[in-house]
Amino acid sequence: MRQVSGVEENGEGGTGTREKIVARAAELLADAGRESLTTRAVAAASGVQQPTIYRLFGDKDCLLEAVAEYGFLAYLKQKDLGEPRQDPVDALREGWDLHVGFGLANPAIFSIMYGNPCPGKMSPAAAKAVNMLRQRMRAIAASGRLRVTEQRGADLVRSGGCGTVFTLLAMPEAERDLALSIEAREAIIAAITTEKPILNAPSAATAAITLRAVLSDVTALTGSERQLLQEWLDKIAAHADQTRGE
Repeated sequence: MRQVSGVEENGEGGTGTREKIVARAAELLADAGRESLTTRAVAAASGVQQPTIYRLFGDKDCLLEAVAEYGFLAYLKQKDLGEPRQDPVDALREGWDLHVGFGLANPAIFSIMYGNPCPGKMSPAAAKAVNMLRQRMRAIAASGRLRVTEQRGADLVRSGGCGTVFTLLAMPEAERDLALSIEAREAIIAAITTEKPILNAPSAATAAITLRAVLSDVTALTGSERQLLQEWLDKIAAHADQTRGE
């Protein structure tokens, strides 16, 4: 076997061939844009026959998705994220800036990831980005600083981040106002988080106690549902008291 730009080639049907094709396609995309990614051009650049591409990827759309995932992971590796920040809201800020920076540096890949949304379908690269966002949202929720549901918070950040990138990409590069990204970021963070924890000591017990205290104001539940939830909350709080006394 021989090495091609760090990728092992082990025959036209092997893993090394697939990786080589993706790497060559990513180079074509970066050099000449999405229009350059014809199967003929990718096959020629990779030194394989066109049927090999269809055999390994199925169709051009799947090839594009593989290229987007390759480019996204390469970008993350280049950034060397290191240890996450202890403050989960600051970690969300870093994630936003990473997302916008990636989009501006890789407009073609970003467009593949987010530019042609299909209901119920998400590219592998976009799915990885969403998973990172959900992890950040879960950390904020666990800290007691998330004022909306995790799903709602993630959706707001996704829509704001993608909209910001596409808005900036539509501007002439020399006229891009990057302050727009900061203002959009802070507006969304202010909408979904609190400056201080909603509870001074976030835990299942304190959350149960707090919710129990305002349960009468909850109008989304029927009377029987409210009664059942009250019993559960009382049980959680009582269990915490028992374990503290042991």
